[in-house]
Amino acid sequence: MNFNNIFKFRITTLGCKVNQYESDAIAEQLKNSGCVPAPSEDKADLCIINTCTVTQKASMQSRQAVRQAIRSNPKARIVVTGCYAQTEPDAILKIDGVHTVIGHGDKHKIPEIVRSSPMENHRRPILIRRNILLECDFKQVPATVFENRTRPFLKIQDGCDTFCTYCIVPYARGRSRSMATGKVLENIRHLKHAGYHEVVLTGVHLGAYGLDLSPKYHLAGLLSRIYESNPIHRVRLSSIEPHELTQDILTLVAETDVFCDHFHIPLQSGDDSVLKKMHRPYTRSFFRDLIVKINSLIPDAAIGVDVLIGFPGETEKAFENTYLLIEELPVTYLHVFPFSVRKGTPASKYPQQVDSRTIKARCEKMRTLGNQKKQAFYKKFIGKTVKILIESKRDESTGFLKGITSNYIPVRVNGGDNCINTIVPARIDRIERNHTVFGTLSPDVA
Repeated sequence: MNFNNIFKFRITTLGCKVNQYESDAIAEQLKNSGCVPAPSEDKADLCIINTCTVTQKASMQSRQAVRQAIRSNPKARIVVTGCYAQTEPDAILKIDGVHTVIGHGDKHKIPEIVRSSPMENHRRPILIRRNILLECDFKQVPATVFENRTRPFLKIQDGCDTFCTYCIVPYARGRSRSMATGKVLENIRHLKHAGYHEVVLTGVHLGAYGLDLSPKYHLAGLLSRIYESNPIHRVRLSSIEPHELTQDILTLVAETDVFCDHFHIPLQSGDDSVLKKMHRPYTRSFFRDLIVKINSLIPDAAIGVDVLIGFPGETEKAFENTYLLIEELPVTYLHVFPFSVRKGTPASKYPQQVDSRTIKARCEKMRTLGNQKKQAFYKKFIGKTVKILIESKRDESTGFLKGITSNYIPVRVNGGDNCINTIVPARIDRIERNHTVFGTLSPDVA
């Protein structure tokens, strides 16, 4: 595939790990076609903006990223894709300088689309977008070798069937679709042969993996097959819903050293009435019991939690229920999101909308709690020796190598380049400002 006049490309990615994986896959396709990534100091011939729309702020940032790409690369072809492009293409088409808007259904074909449609033909923007809710097939893209990533993502699932009342994602991504189990194993083996030691399994609704396959499969079964095939040193799970984190999965993590002792679990609210209005299929009590069970089975596990603050009808008491639940549980860190009205979702029309000042204050209180939880978790490991995967980039401010433990503690250590992309033992020594953890490599490594 040759791109006549397009030589340098730049991809800007907003949003989740799934978006990042897809951007990396597009970049790999472009490089295989003869294009090269544009150095930061150069102008690009092709700019791709992979957008997000999970919140109003994300949509605004997506528009800003598009305008920034146009200003910085005045002669470039501007291609906009991702969730915002899928749900609100008209808003993007109004931006002067955009050439092509491509929805999720054709995102994987961007290099082909760009090649077959020269920029000089674009007297007006082109929209390529289909009804994503009618998509039935998982779009297969090869596992990508990432030049600047030590822990590559592997998207094994896309879409969501849950339709929580506040969430735009099913309308942006479509129904749940899964990569064939054999393909998952094949891709993980490919990444191992490429020299990686950890892979992060990701998806829009990871816990729904396999339910659309014929015959039906499930995530625990996939993880068992991954363990039995021993394809790579470490496998990390991205976000997984509380009711889908089954006993079989917990047992696999507890009894094997392949799966990272790290769980990221969306709670959203710790108030039962709010959970019901959100269309979340669990209760406060269920969530509490799950976290206690994880902590009992895997005491050193990191447990990250998503909370959504300011959902319509969230009273002060409802917020306190969420706060107190998190406070009492062995949670490691929080991702705190303010409720954002998303056009087209049921919650956008709910009464009792919470004012922005109240939402901001509650978010600040919750984030403070999250920082306290993280600090307490990290302190538990001072003086202990842990295994860390050394990443490819050094810390810019200190020159230290950066490593990550199985239970998601980032550790800075002094060491040579020979340690990069290896799993090595290190002692955790101290924690400084902003939860920065410093350690010392074992003598036989350093």
